[in-house]
Amino acid sequence: MTSPNPDLSVNPQRLAAWNTASRRRQSFRCLQDIHRRGLSFRAPEMLPLVTAENPALATIPALNRLLDEPSFCALVIVQGDRIVLERHATDFATDRLHSMQSVTKTFAYLALGKLVEAGLVDPTRLVGFYVPEAGDAYAQVRVQQVLDMDVASNFEEDYGAPYAPCPARGEPVGYARQEIAMGWRLPPDGEAEFGVRNFAAGLVKAPRGDDRTTRYASPNTDMLGWVIERASGRNLVSHVDEIIAEAGLEATFHVSADCDGVPVLSGGGVMTARDLARHGLLIARRGGTLLRDALSGAGTHYGGSPTLRYRNHLMSNGTWVGHPGYAGQFLMVDPAKQASAAFFSVLETEYGERDGYFAEVIAALEVALAHI
Repeated sequence: MTSPNPDLSVNPQRLAAWNTASRRRQSFRCLQDIHRRGLSFRAPEMLPLVTAENPALATIPALNRLLDEPSFCALVIVQGDRIVLERHATDFATDRLHSMQSVTKTFAYLALGKLVEAGLVDPTRLVGFYVPEAGDAYAQVRVQQVLDMDVASNFEEDYGAPYAPCPARGEPVGYARQEIAMGWRLPPDGEAEFGVRNFAAGLVKAPRGDDRTTRYASPNTDMLGWVIERASGRNLVSHVDEIIAEAGLEATFHVSADCDGVPVLSGGGVMTARDLARHGLLIARRGGTLLRDALSGAGTHYGGSPTLRYRNHLMSNGTWVGHPGYAGQFLMVDPAKQASAAFFSVLETEYGERDGYFAEVIAALEVALAHI
């Protein structure tokens, strides 16, 4: 046997080697070649887009500051069938793939939304009604709570948390353990692999305060994927395939798969910036109950913001919906204008975070969509 995969090994900062600051920018462009297992999809027909740039967008100071950031990779803003602004970093290109990170969670929103419209899922039902083996943290909470990141468990989205040894039942569990389930890092020596559903089902409930703050946790998305499968009677792969076809993506879409072959919708997607914009247009076109509800002002309070809510696996300020992704990704959709803005960047700080960065991204994209 050869030595362990160096990309998936763990460094002193408790990150997988591919995700260290010096390697992150390149790794985000080839995550489909790094993860242990993956699935790929092609749409049968492409949604055509024509370039018709809006000159006013290029003069927005907040947007230009964003494009001047060293972290910047790509920005594509579309309305209907028109690309109204497109910019790429000098080391990027229109056909370049990029990790979506948690923007992938919008696949769960789209798949579940269709089931809600069909009457196959009732968000007020307990998760255990659909998935009896959902485990202590999830079985007795409502699907709506999972959609809103309103579940209290022993999991914390801590990127620097230790991944070994395996915590005892009920002990705090960090994101590093989730990455083992996702196939983004190897398990500790002597420990068997496990999938995202086994990981989520092994979490333990914790006390939940009444502050309605978003308790962001990626295993919530994996649990929703399980609900989608059980309620529809179809495997999750077929739902992803359906979304790709309906969005009319141009390039191949890649997504990580766990050791059980389950698509990792919590963060495993990889696509081009143009295709992310097409994905946003699908959210706008689909409409539906969950979208209207996400725009209503309901949901958990996101990140201490007085205006942002997390509802139905979407972030919203009441006008747009969207989703952030680790280290600098963002998708913003204005359903009323049938417009979307797809933004890729890579923060090369130690843990891929910078105070105030997403606030800057959101503010710039808001102004851009308001000018359309």
